[in-house]
Amino acid sequence: MLFGSSVCAAVLVYAVSIRAAPTVSQPARVPIITNGAAIAASLKTQPSVNDRFKKLLTDGGGNLLTGDALRELTVFDFNNQAPASGAKGGSILLATVDNYPILTNLGVTGAVSFIEPCGLNIPHFHRASEFFTVIDGILDTGFVQENGFSTEIETQLGKYQATVFPMGSIHYQQNPTCSPAAFVAAFNSEDPGRSDIATNFWMLSSDVVNAALGFPETIGGETIDAWRAHLPVNLAAGVDSCLKACGLSK
Repeated sequence: MLFGSSVCAAVLVYAVSIRAAPTVSQPARVPIITNGAAIAASLKTQPSVNDRFKKLLTDGGGNLLTGDALRELTVFDFNNQAPASGAKGGSILLATVDNYPILTNLGVTGAVSFIEPCGLNIPHFHRASEFFTVIDGILDTGFVQENGFSTEIETQLGKYQATVFPMGSIHYQQNPTCSPAAFVAAFNSEDPGRSDIATNFWMLSSDVVNAALGFPETIGGETIDAWRAHLPVNLAAGVDSCLKACGLSK
């Protein structure tokens, strides 16, 4: 009986300690820097890494900034993202020297993306290599290397699983499920860029596009402008089979 009482007392003390544990509120959101390009340009004139940090993170007297002034320069908030105009499959936000100037000359950056059910991050490439990690849901991915290794490398990733997309490789990600997914991407450049294959290919002259496609009967010079008008932006609605399975419209 004494043993049982001791156990009950210990449980009660533990429960009280849990209830009394302090709560920590979510840190306040940080706005996106809008004049990052100008700040980055001034940082590039500094002779060393330390000089860049001193210029960015101290006041005119050499004292470290404090509070919101310091936080806004050292924290990048991916909560600020929103779908691009016309995008239907989700959103993506990339930190670069233009919106996060502390990256200047560090050679790294990252992105976070939220992909809706059936969403497709359309085929594209970067001038940097990418380390890609799923943090929620499931994503199908694939990439194609340069000529000479012309075959698609496909894989499916679950939560906390990762893969790589080599610099210059054409790659994509697609959510094959009816639930949202999310990923984090890291790049070995503070300015990795992005070129969407279909979108930019169709920016070429009609004659070049038609010839490159082998003069197809269904796509002629007179219909190319109509094709251009229907091209999606970065996060597209997804593939037909997934949309039908999830009861979603295009």
